[in-house]
Amino acid sequence: MSLLLNNSEERKKILKHMIKQLHEGEAPEEVNKRLVALLRQIPYGEVVEVEQELIAEGMPEQEVIKLCDVHSKALEGAIDHSEAKTAPPGHPVDTFLKENEALLAVIEQIDEVAAETKRMDGRESVNAQVMLLKGYFNQLMDVDKHYVRKENLLFPYLERYGITGPPKVMWGKHDETRELLKNALEALNTEGDINQEEFVLVIDLALQPACQSINEMTFKEREILFPMTLDRLNDNDWYEIYEQTTEIGYCLFDPDTEWKPDGIEIKKEPLQEQGRIQLNSGSFTIEELTALLNSLPIDMTFVDKEDKVKYFSQGAERIFPRNRSILNRDVRLCHPPSSVNIVEQIVSDFKSGKESRAPFWINLQGEFIHIEYFALRNEKGEYLGTLEVSQNLTEKRKLEGQQRLLSYSKEESND
Repeated sequence: MSLLLNNSEERKKILKHMIKQLHEGEAPEEVNKRLVALLRQIPYGEVVEVEQELIAEGMPEQEVIKLCDVHSKALEGAIDHSEAKTAPPGHPVDTFLKENEALLAVIEQIDEVAAETKRMDGRESVNAQVMLLKGYFNQLMDVDKHYVRKENLLFPYLERYGITGPPKVMWGKHDETRELLKNALEALNTEGDINQEEFVLVIDLALQPACQSINEMTFKEREILFPMTLDRLNDNDWYEIYEQTTEIGYCLFDPDTEWKPDGIEIKKEPLQEQGRIQLNSGSFTIEELTALLNSLPIDMTFVDKEDKVKYFSQGAERIFPRNRSILNRDVRLCHPPSSVNIVEQIVSDFKSGKESRAPFWINLQGEFIHIEYFALRNEKGEYLGTLEVSQNLTEKRKLEGQQRLLSYSKEESND
């Protein structure tokens, strides 16, 4: 037994076998008993490695997502944190954990209201309980910021270290939670009177599953994800995450401690890549940037601060004719005399700072055309020029309902 406990490969084989048993439909309680008897404790990093290996071996990501809650529950109390690092106040992980505490506090309040409701007489009004729960679930919706920060800040850094499977699994669980929260709020916002007996069903079928989903994710983060990320990511990684966090926002918690690790050099300029146009948020080759601009479903024309036309896009669906002869031409000469005074007024208002945008819309040969001018300014607020954006919105105005990303794959599979 001691050889087994000290052998990482053997432990992972057992855990992988356990998850496959769950996949084949074996009862999680029985699997859990065998796991505890065999392993006693398993390092958190090995749980991540096993999930990654299962996906690499061909187990569908959706199946791993489905089993995630089950095998996490089976591992409860069997994960070894004896060598886990801790995060100081203000560190992104410390903030994530404080947010989880706030989420669990709201869930505790929901559980209290739910328990009180279930004890009520069937003839009593539940209106007060419904209003309370609406407020609590509106607070829980803030978890989206927590998940977005994981998806867009933390996961990309894990992927740099070759950890791709577990982030995919967690992202899938995030989306499940979002859907459960949406269903819970829809159930709470149903119009008309509802009696106590009906509302108990709402609690059991809609509210508690959403709470349980959030609760289980806090366990996965605390027990597996955050200890593992503290091991893998370095202080430079964490500080880059820290600096970008405020762009997304926080969930039910506002950190009051600034964090900056010792010896970190703040990068003022993005890394230059040979042969690429470097922007603050990424880079392009000229070929890529040209294709991107010409693929946008809009017409764009840029006029610099000297009122000279310097660029126009060349998309497939042009609305207004443009050709290279207008380049370096004064913008006033590109409009009919009847509208020159309006163009001058817009540019004047942009330069003075009085306005920053000017929208218009017209009907042109039966098409609905939206035209908008934008003042371009640098970080100091200095005027750089004007961007004209035109778009044919005729077909988009007819859209109804929703066409979600997943609809594309469904259509593909039916062909």
